[in-house]
Amino acid sequence: MSVDYLILGSGLSSLSFGALMAKAGRKVVILEAHDLPGGYGHTFIEKNVNCEYHFNAQLHYVWDCGEGEPVNLVLKKLGLDKEVEFVRYNEDGFDHMVVPGYKVTIPNSYEKLTERLATLFPDHAKNIAKFLETTKRLATLISKLKSPPGASPLRYMSQNLLSAELLLYYNKSLQQVFDKFELPLAAQSLLASQWPDFLLPPAQLSIYCWVVLFDGYMRGAYYPKKHFEHVVNSLVKLIENNGGQIIYNQTVTKFLRDKKRITGVIARDTTNPNILTEYNGKSVVCNFDPKLAASMIGFEHFSPKLRKQLDYEYSYSNFMVYGAVRGLDLRQHNFGSWNIFHSQQLDLNKAFNDMYELGDYSQLAFGMSAPSLVTDDPTGCPEGEQIFELITVANYSLFRHLKYRSAKEYNQFKTKIFNAMLDVIEEKYVPNFREHICFKMLGSPTTNASYCWSPEGNSYGANMTPKNMGLGKIGFTTSFDNFYFCNATAGSAGFARSFHNGAVLYEYLSGESVVSI
Repeated sequence: MSVDYLILGSGLSSLSFGALMAKAGRKVVILEAHDLPGGYGHTFIEKNVNCEYHFNAQLHYVWDCGEGEPVNLVLKKLGLDKEVEFVRYNEDGFDHMVVPGYKVTIPNSYEKLTERLATLFPDHAKNIAKFLETTKRLATLISKLKSPPGASPLRYMSQNLLSAELLLYYNKSLQQVFDKFELPLAAQSLLASQWPDFLLPPAQLSIYCWVVLFDGYMRGAYYPKKHFEHVVNSLVKLIENNGGQIIYNQTVTKFLRDKKRITGVIARDTTNPNILTEYNGKSVVCNFDPKLAASMIGFEHFSPKLRKQLDYEYSYSNFMVYGAVRGLDLRQHNFGSWNIFHSQQLDLNKAFNDMYELGDYSQLAFGMSAPSLVTDDPTGCPEGEQIFELITVANYSLFRHLKYRSAKEYNQFKTKIFNAMLDVIEEKYVPNFREHICFKMLGSPTTNASYCWSPEGNSYGANMTPKNMGLGKIGFTTSFDNFYFCNATAGSAGFARSFHNGAVLYEYLSGESVVSI
């Protein structure tokens, strides 16, 4: 079977690309190793007695979903903008940041945020204002870089898009920029408390990545009105209704190559390892990890430039808690249409190092959300209950070692982290929180590796450090005429950027504009 586009993996980037191509009349087939579509955007269902819970894997809130923004433009192109709708988080405080001695709510307004931080740090008000002005300006400059991901700096220069200010911050970390503006440590921590969105502390995080996400949320933080499951299912339905096909439980074991073309793949059925199937495509789009794909094909078949770009470190992994409470209204305890980011240490770099490098969660930093309070849609949340999710960073090597050495030690360590989180919640937010928990599931880096097929349990592909995120990073084109990468590493990470990745590749191959307007 040969199709126009053989797509490997059903993450959000490939679903948006596949939907656009199917809608345009191209024959599309997607192979997915899991039994569910969506990659890290998939929703899994867990049952407890007579209850059924729907949990989205890791995604909590998104940006670029407003009128005329990338997600909205893709959905309009697909005719899904009325079917897939979003609600906004609280505009006066979509994120609540809490560190020792200080707290601030982040509004959808640079001016209001500047005022709030100036009230907390009056002696540093001018520097804080300059920092936020620079953030907003850098975001505008970055948004004008319309060249495809992976374009060389020379291409940007030829378009007169590389301003002196952009170049000034090239290869800089968020911490370096904090230091440049001489912000007090507490102000730094409040501004960087979204670190679970990157799984990186300020000292390691690319300023470009932080600016894009921070500014995106400042323009509007959103959640799908019918949850993330509906978004993924709507894209899948459109693909299938337009003659496309998603074939599940198919793990790619071999790439088929003919000189400068990838002609197809051999895939093994995960439900029956004895079944091997050959799939062919005029063009092949790889949604899974580029480095893994290149290793299967053979690095020697890629150009020296691309081999260098493929030499990236994976992003760190996380520890997740998916849970529900009964007989408790979290809205009475500062939970609502927002997220809470809490750190027991003022220095986020130290807090991160303690957790990731030392496995010490005694003074942890973590994020909290209550998805069932953001939208009125009751799907996946039993009547009389409320869903909560908790997230922090986790070291894949540590968890893998524990899991294969001793299942008991592995589970004990997960429970220890969970209890450390509960101690903070009960002390600072919800007394007797434990008594109301009616369901919980703990996910670790090895869970990510098993269910999301992510090397080393990584959450975002390439780690979002300055080294991996600079100009000239890996893009969707390869050393083969018909083989393309389309994922977080070859584009950008996150829900909105995944939509954008798929749309930009569609533009490149079809010559039709979707988001580049």
